[in-house]
Amino acid sequence: MSPSDCQAIFALLSEYLDHELPEDLCREIEAHIADCPPCVAFVESLRKTIELCRSAKQLEAPPPLVDSARQELLAAYQAMLAARGASDRSH
Repeated sequence: MSPSDCQAIFALLSEYLDHELPEDLCREIEAHIADCPPCVAFVESLRKTIELCRSAKQLEAPPPLVDSARQELLAAYQAMLAARGASDRSH
């Protein structure tokens, strides 16, 4: 198998794994994969990645900060910058 054969297979793997390709093309891919250890490894890796992505929980974004928390963070940041500036001037 040539690297270009493998590249062509790699380009089609997501569609292949999602059963979105015509049967004749699936048979060609399966024939290639059966005789190409690097492609077998890649297919298995992609298959596992897809399974993990599908099983992952959807995380919700945290609610926005209330104004008082935002003001406290801004004050702490400004104090840190002021302290850093004073430290730089003492050297």
